[in-house]
Amino acid sequence: MGQKVPGGIKTIDMRDPAFSPLKLELQALSHTKPSRLDLLLDMPPASLDVQVQHSWNNDDRSLNVFVKDDNKLVFHRHPVAQSTDAIRGRVGYTRGLHVWEINWAMRQRGTHAVVGVATSDAPLHSVGYTALVGSNAESWGWDLCRSKLYHDGKNYPGKTYPAFLEPDDTFIIPDSLLVVLDMDEGTLGYIVDGHYLGVAFRGLKGRKLYPVVSAVWGHCEIRIRYINGLDPEPLSLMDLCRRSVRVALGRDRLNEIHRLPLPASLKNYLLYQ
Repeated sequence: MGQKVPGGIKTIDMRDPAFSPLKLELQALSHTKPSRLDLLLDMPPASLDVQVQHSWNNDDRSLNVFVKDDNKLVFHRHPVAQSTDAIRGRVGYTRGLHVWEINWAMRQRGTHAVVGVATSDAPLHSVGYTALVGSNAESWGWDLCRSKLYHDGKNYPGKTYPAFLEPDDTFIIPDSLLVVLDMDEGTLGYIVDGHYLGVAFRGLKGRKLYPVVSAVWGHCEIRIRYINGLDPEPLSLMDLCRRSVRVALGRDRLNEIHRLPLPASLKNYLLYQ
């Protein structure tokens, strides 16, 4: 991991200790993340029922893919040659902060694997192999194979993401990543290995946007898991106090909340029970 390969191209894997200097760049990027993202990620994940409500839409897809009957969070792509196929999520977002996980095995990505958001007008099929998500003005996507951002890609070139990459760097994106959509600020970003990689796209306010991916690999299976969402209304004082206590304890010591000299009802509240 993280070694030079022939031709001078550098492969970057943030799990490799050799790339610890990247922590400075990542710390700088953390200042650009949505203000309430840490709070959302500290909350318990959405229930399975809610995850299914926000899962792939079997009625809004390329005909070359289908949502699995035994797992509504996963879609399967048929092995159709010279075809790029996409699917939208069931729910379109116009307000609030939303985070979902995409699980896409690295070995099933092929030449083009794009994760992002789209309006209801974005195309879901294209002849040939291409970065379909981000190909026109109705979608925004991150090509996991090239570490490039695309929006209206037929008219504008892709941009390197994350921004600290050099032009010839290859960025290793593991099987799962988080998508962070803030419709109140109008931004889209991504989290890899627990690190927020910065704002990928701006100017999304005023639209209704759906999760979307486009794929080319035959028999690939891609899972979406809605993590949670926050409405734009200000948080209550109780919520802010709970967040302060949990931050003070740290993630590794949350199991010690039961030892605090507090009534059982408050302990349960701190544990989101």
